[in-house]
Amino acid sequence: MIDSLKYAGMAGLVATILGSAAFAQSDVSQAAVGAIQMPALAMSGFMQAISEETADHPALSQFYAARDYRPLWTSGEDAPRRAAFFRALGQAQAQGLPAESYHARALQQAFFDLKSERQRGQLEVRMSEAFLRYAQDASRGVLTPSKVDPTIVRVVERPDNLTLLREFSQSDSPLAWLHSLAPQDPAYAKLLKAKLDLEHEIETGGWGPQVPSSVLRPGDTGHAVLALRDRLQRMGYLSRTATARYDAQIQKAVQQYQADQGLSADGIAGASTLEALNVAPEERLKSLLVALERLRWMNGMDLGKRRIWVNIADFSVKVIDDDKVTFQSVTVVGQNRPDRQTPEFSDSMDRMVINPAWHVPRSIVTKEYLPMMQRNPNAAAQIQVVDSRGQVIPRNAINFAQYTTKTFPFAMRQAPSRSNALGLVKFLFPNKYNIYLHDTPSKSLFSKEQRAFSHGCVRVGQPFELAYTLLAPQVTDPKSYFQRILDSGQETTVKITPPVPVHLVYFTAWPNAKGGIEYRKDVYGRDARLYAALHKAGVESAALTN
Repeated sequence: MIDSLKYAGMAGLVATILGSAAFAQSDVSQAAVGAIQMPALAMSGFMQAISEETADHPALSQFYAARDYRPLWTSGEDAPRRAAFFRALGQAQAQGLPAESYHARALQQAFFDLKSERQRGQLEVRMSEAFLRYAQDASRGVLTPSKVDPTIVRVVERPDNLTLLREFSQSDSPLAWLHSLAPQDPAYAKLLKAKLDLEHEIETGGWGPQVPSSVLRPGDTGHAVLALRDRLQRMGYLSRTATARYDAQIQKAVQQYQADQGLSADGIAGASTLEALNVAPEERLKSLLVALERLRWMNGMDLGKRRIWVNIADFSVKVIDDDKVTFQSVTVVGQNRPDRQTPEFSDSMDRMVINPAWHVPRSIVTKEYLPMMQRNPNAAAQIQVVDSRGQVIPRNAINFAQYTTKTFPFAMRQAPSRSNALGLVKFLFPNKYNIYLHDTPSKSLFSKEQRAFSHGCVRVGQPFELAYTLLAPQVTDPKSYFQRILDSGQETTVKITPPVPVHLVYFTAWPNAKGGIEYRKDVYGRDARLYAALHKAGVESAALTN
């Protein structure tokens, strides 16, 4: 019986799957498919193998039991589904996925080597296991963020395995269904294109030699200017020119490059500009691979028709309405210290507080202010010391020296004022990390290129304008409304209706409106850690391994 299956149905099955290059064609000829008709005795071996192989996998066990152990992959009728899956696996590396972890070649070879219905049942389960690994990776990412970096607290909502199997099995277009797993955000497609373009650029020589200088200015000449000219040309910022002088054309190209990298666009190739210019294309490719992974983490999430987008690495906040930026401002984010980095997560902004009091976080009270007050009881005199009932306690009534960080029984609060650490307005999306957006009296920091100075919250360069933008849908004259409350000097909470999704993200590579990719410095080193984890998981690019 097994011999007849081997030379009849099995031969037809193998011939069907091997009928095109690398199992990658979706237009498999049904005429070439010999539908496998199995006697009851042989079928029991197939069913028994599936039952055994899925015993520790509840979703697979339930899926096959519900369909009376009918195959999903290994019958002649499954040829289009099978071919679509192998075609998707053939594109996995291009998407920045760990292609080798899906074992496509081994699975293909297993179809050659089938000798029994038991083996066919085992292969059936292996195919489904590979499918689930691929579907989860392609739709929600390869990594669990917090396991790589504890400051990435984003929760990834992964699809249910049983649902994935059922939906795929019922799809009339398997290849289209597999393609739909990836994020449909236009940014994902642009990042993928940029990845392919950059891989080609690297394989054809990259961007040429680095620029050997500390600063170059308009009017300069010499070898470094030639290197700058050539690198800008290879990067697409400068049209072909034979100039050996830092002329107006090069200056304009430098300014455009600076603007795209979030640098001061003064047209002078100073230290920060040359540092960015000299980053190897291989490092930029790593940024793209990490950006693709970050977008997969957010896939399936309703970002909101109106949303607040805080890119920590870009030091910026935007309000986006129907995919158009309607407000934008520079920001200051958390310092590059483990306890002060601004975390990544999404929430919902539901209120703003005008004329806010600052209730100093416990960590700041005990780690910063208590030591100061132990040295000088009147230190930070603008901040009140309060007891558990909120009553202000005179400094001269407290012996600060007798307390430690664990035993200090008081809180601290700064009353509303223009010198308040939160400025004149804060924007709340209540979360367990105690992170919010706010004004600040320290305006000078907004003029710096790298703006990681806060304790973790996000300071906004134009907080009043952000308030007007958020209030616009609910009041007729948001500016007058806001100013009236501000002028009262009273702490006032204003609900934001409806609440607006807010996303704290960290993209060092992101597409701009002109179709190019803007890169930012990995200020926290998160991208480096994520890329190392992706590489360990099997994510590779030929451009990085050659």
